[in-house]
Amino acid sequence: MKKTKPLVVLTENSKTDLVVQDAESYRDLLVRDRMGTIEGIKSGLESTKHGRGKPATEFFREFFAEKDIPEHE
Repeated sequence: MKKTKPLVVLTENSKTDLVVQDAESYRDLLVRDRMGTIEGIKSGLESTKHGRGKPATEFFREFFAEKDIPEHE
């Protein structure tokens, strides 16, 4: 696994149960995931800086109304 880095998928009843991979590939996956999260946060902050978006209270009020969910205080 260290040399060829194959992903091994173990199934039970035709459904994925476990995935085995080498530690380096797993660390790379974690780093990519974190970088994606950081980029998303940066994008949100940049949007806010330019006046785009709306306050969370307004968003949730509209969301609950649209989904017909009663608001709780």
